[in-house]
Amino acid sequence: MTLDLIWNNPTLQPWILALLINTPIALLGILTPQKSLTRAGVIHAWILGLIVWGCWGWRGYAVVSVYFLGGTAVTKIGLQRKQAKGIAEKRGGARGPENVWGSALTGAICALGFLIWAHPFWWLAYCASFAAKLADTTSSEVGKAYGQKTFLITTLKPVPAGTEGAISLEGTLAGYAAALGLSLLSFGLSGGWIGSLLPWQWIGICGIAAIIATTVESWIGVVLQPKLDWLTNEVVNGIQTTLAALLALLLGLLILNLRVLS
Repeated sequence: MTLDLIWNNPTLQPWILALLINTPIALLGILTPQKSLTRAGVIHAWILGLIVWGCWGWRGYAVVSVYFLGGTAVTKIGLQRKQAKGIAEKRGGARGPENVWGSALTGAICALGFLIWAHPFWWLAYCASFAAKLADTTSSEVGKAYGQKTFLITTLKPVPAGTEGAISLEGTLAGYAAALGLSLLSFGLSGGWIGSLLPWQWIGICGIAAIIATTVESWIGVVLQPKLDWLTNEVVNGIQTTLAALLALLLGLLILNLRVLS
């Protein structure tokens, strides 16, 4: 098979593009002193990028890129203040392989699912998973930096900023804004993948699923995580993103069924 035939093959072309675009970015991440990803994290992010671009093209890559850049940016908010309190992210916020897949494994599965069965709801689940994780990261980091009063989600009793399961008004509002922002962006990038849902329904489902999953994640961190050794932060992140994806699917199906019945 010649190079022309390979390049013009509609099945292979997205994966070739994924290699051509993602590989230089990964090399730049390894060779430069960037502090967003560890070297191992860069390699795993490269694998994630190949999967996402190969399955979704530039639209899916844009969503995960905005999540990553947004999540990285909010970890830098009030960094000196958080470091002084001892509540800053470890490694200065640099993500390792466990962070990459804890946040993005659900999205990668949704992308591969779309490759096998091209149904619009895969896109909805994919976007909801990243909206949930961005909401979680944003609410946590903004709350730790600027939360005037922080409360434990299970009892609403005042606790120090950075406590597992602590919430604040500032952090919560920032998290909601992040979920809505990524929902709006992903809808704008949908390329017709919203199926039979109306635009406002699609955006609402994505945002609501993200917010509910983020709230449950905080509850898990307080109630279950201290009791189960295997329930690491990365596993909790995976549960959160999976829950957001499943909630988005269920809400989408519910709306479609109600529309049929009416």
